[in-house]
Amino acid sequence: MRVKNKRNMILSIAAVLLCIVYLFILQMDSVGHSYAITIIERSCIYAVAAVSMNLIIGFTGQFSLGTAGFMCIGAYITGILTIPVEMRDQIFYLYGMADWLHDIKLPLLGALLLSGIVCAIAAALIGWPVLRLKSDYLAIATLGFSEIIRAIFGWDGLGRITNASYGVSNIPQFANIFECVAISIVCISIMVLLVNSSYGRAFKAIRDDDVAAEAMGINLFRTKQLSFVVSSAFAGVAGGLLAVYMRSAVTSTFTVALTYNILLMVVLGGIGSISGSILGAFIVTGSQEWLRFLDKEYTWSQVIPGLGMDGFGGFKVPLLRNGFRMVVFSILLMLVVLFWNHGITGSKEITWDRLINGIKKITSRKKKTVSEAE
Repeated sequence: MRVKNKRNMILSIAAVLLCIVYLFILQMDSVGHSYAITIIERSCIYAVAAVSMNLIIGFTGQFSLGTAGFMCIGAYITGILTIPVEMRDQIFYLYGMADWLHDIKLPLLGALLLSGIVCAIAAALIGWPVLRLKSDYLAIATLGFSEIIRAIFGWDGLGRITNASYGVSNIPQFANIFECVAISIVCISIMVLLVNSSYGRAFKAIRDDDVAAEAMGINLFRTKQLSFVVSSAFAGVAGGLLAVYMRSAVTSTFTVALTYNILLMVVLGGIGSISGSILGAFIVTGSQEWLRFLDKEYTWSQVIPGLGMDGFGGFKVPLLRNGFRMVVFSILLMLVVLFWNHGITGSKEITWDRLINGIKKITSRKKKTVSEAE
């Protein structure tokens, strides 16, 4: 056991150092590697949102779909409080910014912390009536809350605070890739500590059997509310990070489609697995970007050089057009779900022992097939 623990520690340190070196290489030439940097930053942000959703759905068993609403709150708070004061009159040129808010400016970490606190308070108020519902009714109620938030932030009556439908723009971007990655790691680490604590065991007890959990002395409502509040707080932080990444906060970003996209990451990675949610966030984000070439129209001469433009090579390749990328992406998701119907990791976490055992199984199968062929 000690040998395994020592091996796992060495492998973990080596993996961390490799990631740091890779990020450092990207940052050294941030212009040349801008595409890779954007994918990593967005994947990290969605990983925080996915883990926060998994906290309420996968670990507590409450089907909540209000993630996009809390992300919207966090995005606007972070965006409004981090915009340079001298640029605010240009952004709020139509309504004008509220006098009491005009000169208030916070650093990024302060704005993100405030976003999480506000979302936590909102979740505590919303959760009091909503968490008494179960299953589909809870999902519908939280989804309705998300749409109400979008409508409120886009309302002309709040134009002096949220700039109504015009949203907030010119939000300062991340200083470097390490800032986004470090904040995401800290957020996920806090949720991991919570899951592994006595509160996390209470979450899992309610998920597995709420009647038995109540008989054991667990207060169902308070435990559900704690999970909902923490999940919503980190969803707000993820929304703030997304606003910084996009350099804008607009209500049209935080639609139901965003919630479904994050839910897809959770289900694909594995419900009840934090490492699965992180893996799902990177796979979904990366796949959507890597398949982007399918949205462009090509001729056969571009695909197969040498055909010439006068004959067959001048014809367009069928199916390749705007939107075909999502068709291929959906088919790939269906194939993944068919082979891993509980997600890639299931409800288990990715560990070095599982990875090494998996590699051993694959190599043993290859040796077996080679020996049988001989």
